[in-house]
Amino acid sequence: MVYDYIIIGGGIVGTSTAWQLQRRKPAAKVLLLEKENRLGTHQTGHNSGVIHAGVYYAPGSLKARFCKAGAEATVSFCRENEIPFENSGKLLVATNGVEMQRMAGLYDRCVENKLDVEMISGAKLSEMEPEIAGLGAIHSKSTSIVDFGRVCSAMGERFADAGGETHFSTEVRDIRETSKEVAVETNRGDFCGRSLIACSGLMADRIARMTGIEVDFQVIPYRGEYYALTEEKRNIVKHLIYPIPDPDLPFLGVHLTRMIDGTVTVGPNAVQGWKREGYGKVNICMRDIWEMARFPGFWAVSASNFLTGMRELKDSVWKPGYLSRVRKYCPQLTLADLKPYKAGVRAQAVLRDGTLVHDFLFAETARSLHVCNAPSPAATSAIPIGNFICERLLSKFS
Repeated sequence: MVYDYIIIGGGIVGTSTAWQLQRRKPAAKVLLLEKENRLGTHQTGHNSGVIHAGVYYAPGSLKARFCKAGAEATVSFCRENEIPFENSGKLLVATNGVEMQRMAGLYDRCVENKLDVEMISGAKLSEMEPEIAGLGAIHSKSTSIVDFGRVCSAMGERFADAGGETHFSTEVRDIRETSKEVAVETNRGDFCGRSLIACSGLMADRIARMTGIEVDFQVIPYRGEYYALTEEKRNIVKHLIYPIPDPDLPFLGVHLTRMIDGTVTVGPNAVQGWKREGYGKVNICMRDIWEMARFPGFWAVSASNFLTGMRELKDSVWKPGYLSRVRKYCPQLTLADLKPYKAGVRAQAVLRDGTLVHDFLFAETARSLHVCNAPSPAATSAIPIGNFICERLLSKFS
């Protein structure tokens, strides 16, 4: 059989794309390939479950555009498919004068992005969250929480209902492209398609190279480690509590996140990963390490963020250092309040000169389209990203 479209990657972006493509082209033969035994196993299943409002993103960027549209679309999808979600709201807390200045700039960005936000005083913050200490905060009213793994599974069900086909435990080993079709070699045989879409997350650069694309980036894994509060402390906050981010750092800092199952997580940090899919306590993959060591961008980004990286590593192995980050705005927490929780791995595209790619990155050949970088908030934005890919794909192969 020759499929009309083959999609590699059953995370939330790939599954959203498959579902929307099959819905748009009901007569088409669409195949979704996933190397694990279920959808949403990696980044989709290891994130914080936040439906982001789009607070941080530069006006006019794909991130800003996709995030706002994605938040609305995700909430609508949850309602239509009876998936539990909660509009918890988020407070971005400033704890010193420098952060108050940063907060003002961040608020202006929110206003420019037309988000439902409010600047509140320290007194109002204490009223809303008695256990949180701060000089002021931004209240993001439209931020919500959900289980994105469940959202991804529901998208997979809608894809199947529309006539789509999914093959699990099917790992791509090679791709051969001709003028007429694309042949995908896997551990479970070969599949042929007229066009290919790759939404392969942590393996995006490797899949792109298989189609002959000379990529100028590499996926560098950054491990995000979390703790969870004990059950006795789960009611310590009503909202999601975030610090005001440092604009010189690529990550958002340690925050308190209410999960849809009632868990409250503390994290994540951002430590160098030595395995792209390293979620356990020992995470070493010689292939991943060798590829990083050979890539000049890894050394460049590591050098430019050396001190930050050392602080992250210190707090990764020294729990009191990790605790001090959250005690800055929630001072009554103690070491005994933090218990182990699952980690995640962020697939960060890094250019050859060490530049971090902060927005979405695409590459293509005559018969393939690759999502090379889908940074946070990709889960929130999965529906508009999928729609964008469909538009681009159908235009390309019209």
